[in-house]
Amino acid sequence: MKFHSLYSFFLKSTALSCVVLLPFTSCTTVSLNKSTDTVQSWLTKGDESVKLQQQSPLNFVNTTNNYQNIEVDASQKFQYIDGFGYTLTGGSVEVLNRLSSSKRNALLNELFGNKDNAISISYLRLSIGASDLDSKVFSYNDLPEGQTDLSLEYFSLARDKDLIAMLKQILKINPRIKIIAAPWSPPVWMKDNGQSKGGSLKPEYYGAYAQYFVKYIQGMKKEGITIDAITPQNEPLHPGNNPSLYMSSDQQKDFIKNHLGPVFKSNGIKTKIVVYDHNCNKPEYAINILSDADAYQYIDGSAFHLYEGEISALSTVHNAFPDKNLYFTEQWTGAKGTFNEDLNWHTQNVIIGSMRNWSKIALEWNLANDAGFKPHTPGGCTECKGAITVSDAETFTRNVGYYIIAHASKFIPAGSVRIASTQTNHLSTTAFITPKGKKVVIVQNGSQNTETFNIKYNGKTATFNLPGKSVATYVF
Repeated sequence: MKFHSLYSFFLKSTALSCVVLLPFTSCTTVSLNKSTDTVQSWLTKGDESVKLQQQSPLNFVNTTNNYQNIEVDASQKFQYIDGFGYTLTGGSVEVLNRLSSSKRNALLNELFGNKDNAISISYLRLSIGASDLDSKVFSYNDLPEGQTDLSLEYFSLARDKDLIAMLKQILKINPRIKIIAAPWSPPVWMKDNGQSKGGSLKPEYYGAYAQYFVKYIQGMKKEGITIDAITPQNEPLHPGNNPSLYMSSDQQKDFIKNHLGPVFKSNGIKTKIVVYDHNCNKPEYAINILSDADAYQYIDGSAFHLYEGEISALSTVHNAFPDKNLYFTEQWTGAKGTFNEDLNWHTQNVIIGSMRNWSKIALEWNLANDAGFKPHTPGGCTECKGAITVSDAETFTRNVGYYIIAHASKFIPAGSVRIASTQTNHLSTTAFITPKGKKVVIVQNGSQNTETFNIKYNGKTATFNLPGKSVATYVF
């Protein structure tokens, strides 16, 4: 892998000076001439007794013992990381706006800032038009039944005015946040069933729909919002949601190579095109598109969810097309799930699993909803639990999705690189080196019992005890 020459500048060692401000820790980066021997750690237990709390630091020592080792090797570098985060749905915006301005501002700074109690979310996903977690179904070109608008004269982002306003506030907090966007459905007049749910895009409207993406990207840019990447369709093999669209791999290939790619090129659109955006049980969907040379030239990579299949599907696509990127864009925590089950499964699969299988991002699903798991469209998800539950103007709750992402986003900024780390029978791991040279290791204990292990780096070891069904992030 080739790296920018500037990156070597950032591989200087640093230390963290940290102050505990429960339940978070404030950290200041201090440049040093050599690596620190101190390992800082933050812990979340599945039983909820500890949530993202800093533990007593330990030092690396020159010693040997009989404990299992997690060996970290910074000389083996893999993919660059773009970030960690959530989908900012229209429903998320709606409930966050129910908070008082002071409470909302504090929460947004906690979510997206880089000071004191912040978890430093660095990546967001948006819906192009409504997702199923909006109050109502809409597109940016809704027309009376029987009418069409091939020139998109009536295209408008007005329905997203509140979302755009919140994005502007978020960008003030973190101007470097990256955004990927996906439609749940085109305007219904473009579909063969004339409905928001299901159906397919009519071939005669492929050209107009490509221009629809251009207008969206350009319209958001006028608002000061850069869309870094898009996928042509959220969950293209799931037409039972509301809104939704069925789009086969061959249909998406045709749309990209003959319409979307060329129109992006002719309009100077730099937004990346990412294919698929659905479950890990169908890696052949992306492989089919990428195998077409005419489509290939326009595609940055492919995106996955994990409601079906195995996370290793990302490596299947990587091995077939190693120069194309991978994105993990959605996984929901549900109303019927437990904190313990979700913390451990999602950390093992969504965070650690996606990273070890070449993903540049790891996103949980919805950022926020209310206590009734609303808003959602008629026929939309009724059990999707946001990372945040908003109860009233002054009250919100941090749910398990918050901590799943926080264990990565708080410590692994965009521009970090995954490095090698070994795993054991019960300990799942992934490791990174940050642009400032810090090493970050996430460890999930799948056992019911406490596991004692060494983090081994450059011949030195630091020994830790990780409670059963718990997650920890280690920084040195």
